Amino acid sequence: MMQQYRAYLVGDNGVFRSAEAFEAASDANALTFAQQFTRHGKVEVWQLGRKIAVLEPESSAPEFLTRQ
Repeated sequence: MMQQYRAYLVGDNGVFRSAEAFEAASDANALTFAQQFTRHGKVEVWQLGRKIAVLEPESSAPEFLTRQ
């Protein structure tokens, strides 16, 4: 089952500059898809109200968030 995700491009000031809505079968697939946007800068990946990861432009591995 496909789920709704958004990839937000984050500006230097921490404000979202743009967003791309897309569907993916899993968080891992969503991160793979969102990785393409890191050529423009830092990207936050969200699934509804759940922050999945922050992808850095130079980073090849996403920083996964854990619940505490």
